[in-house]
Amino acid sequence: MSDKNTKVDVGFIWQITDDVLRDAFKKNEIGDVVLPFVVIRRLDCILEPVNTNVRETFERFKDKLSSEKLVPVLRKAAGGLKFYNTSQHTLHSLKDEPQYIEINFNNYLNSFNPEVQQILESFQFDKIVARLIKNKLLYEMIDAICKIDLHTEAIDNHGMGYVFEELIRISNEQSNETAGEHFTPRDVIEIMNSFLFAGEEDKLAQPGVIRTIFDPACGTGGMVNLGKKYILNKVCANSKHKPTIVTYGQELNEQSFAIAKSEALITGEEANNIKHGNSFSEDQFPGKSFHYMMANPPYGVTWKKDRKFIENEALNPSGRFYAGTPRVSDGQLLFLQHMLSKMEHEGSRIGVVTNGSPLFTGNAGSGESDIRKWIIENDWLECIVALPKDLFYNTGINTYIWFLTNNKAPHRKGKVQLINGDAKEIIKTEGTGKDKEQHLFCQPNKKSLGNKRNEITKDHISKLLNLYQSFEDGEHSKIFNNDDFGYYQLTIEQPKVDEAGKSIVDKKGQPKADPKKRDTENVSLTEDVENYFEQEVKPHVPNAWIAFDKTRIGYEINFTKYFYNYKPLRLSSEIKTEIKVLESDIAKLLKDLFK
Repeated sequence: MSDKNTKVDVGFIWQITDDVLRDAFKKNEIGDVVLPFVVIRRLDCILEPVNTNVRETFERFKDKLSSEKLVPVLRKAAGGLKFYNTSQHTLHSLKDEPQYIEINFNNYLNSFNPEVQQILESFQFDKIVARLIKNKLLYEMIDAICKIDLHTEAIDNHGMGYVFEELIRISNEQSNETAGEHFTPRDVIEIMNSFLFAGEEDKLAQPGVIRTIFDPACGTGGMVNLGKKYILNKVCANSKHKPTIVTYGQELNEQSFAIAKSEALITGEEANNIKHGNSFSEDQFPGKSFHYMMANPPYGVTWKKDRKFIENEALNPSGRFYAGTPRVSDGQLLFLQHMLSKMEHEGSRIGVVTNGSPLFTGNAGSGESDIRKWIIENDWLECIVALPKDLFYNTGINTYIWFLTNNKAPHRKGKVQLINGDAKEIIKTEGTGKDKEQHLFCQPNKKSLGNKRNEITKDHISKLLNLYQSFEDGEHSKIFNNDDFGYYQLTIEQPKVDEAGKSIVDKKGQPKADPKKRDTENVSLTEDVENYFEQEVKPHVPNAWIAFDKTRIGYEINFTKYFYNYKPLRLSSEIKTEIKVLESDIAKLLKDLFK
């Protein structure tokens, strides 16, 4: 990809539109106007060579064919494109008659094919146009957008993805989007792709292979598009046979859905595979399974409005959420269950970005713990990678990528690999006497983009991938048996006592438990419970016993515990020396000041 396509002049796009819109629209509304106009301009540029043929074909057949039969004829006239426009106008020609700009622009919009009109509807473009007309800015906006060259010769589809990305990022920043509604940077998607498609070369290089990629929280469609590109350009770069990759996505946010559908249409994908709606309560792909799934679902976002629907489905043994439901304030584990329900029988691979909550939130018996138990006991969890902080544009929190499959390689069966991509090393600095911490798997951005202060380079990704493929225990990679994440949560009881300190017993002569002294102990599934009790509890609380009827099994994944590095306290002699040097420096400074 050439420089002109990677270094897209988004600032220029933003600047000219800001000059037109800033007095009539609030700063946080500018993106709502810019994005649909960029989509229309892109379509307008692509259609330029075929417009005459489409219009002549339309005039010839409009009274002879039904609207349904006319669509494929017009697509053929458009050179096989999945969109067309039958009006006599282009964005440029609209400027020739400024006095009729409103009528002609509406005619132009209504002459697009139905998919494009659905996209504009999802952008709520009619409201935007009405506001521009009210403020006498429609001509100025069309004139401004026409100054941008979005022909495919100037910027290819990959570069166009960057345009959308940057506009969305800037728009989100200006509208103060919450941390859970962040945009997934390409370096994070690159890690996901490299792990997700590792070892898939032989399967994908067979003749006649068709594979599907699905994202149930697809946003603007970037993940599935980059996943497809990764397979064709990297995994199968040297293959004689290229697989057919079909992308699918579902998105709740109307604007994001509109962009995803636009991009699918522009790049020749099947735009009808991008669906609008809530993945929990309006699953648009019921009963369908996919070979690859990837998602970055929103963090810490409530599912309260869908609570009744989800809890009803959770009662159904065939339902997606039968394993359990997490707390209503965070739906990340619901997305995970939704994706697991769509695995192909012959094997699927899944990559999901989460924050730390799904790893360890919830005690034994909670919905979160039960979901983890279900995933791990079914041997679907293959690997989790902890990412460095400050990788995302709108949040600096710790994030993790889960990799799951129902077709583990033989050497991975019954095991889970954890990789600490947040690891740091200590750099000794000469002369200063101070050590410096440095990330091993990322580097600082040359320029911060919102909260994104770090980036993961191809070299870092290669190192992480090597840890994954080596599948060995080491400083930054740990291999565990599935049972290692499970524990018995024991309820430890102590007797109630009277004023004399004597145990109170029930009718059967058994001591009554004192609820105020009740405690719990978590014991690994790999340990003997009674041995643990005798050695760790009994010596400290001789009268205690285990209430076995209250025992629960829990599962958690505690990265901090597994990768904890003890840092010894500094020697007192070192600290004394530093204090003496500091005192000497202060004394010298004071002496110089009061000379």
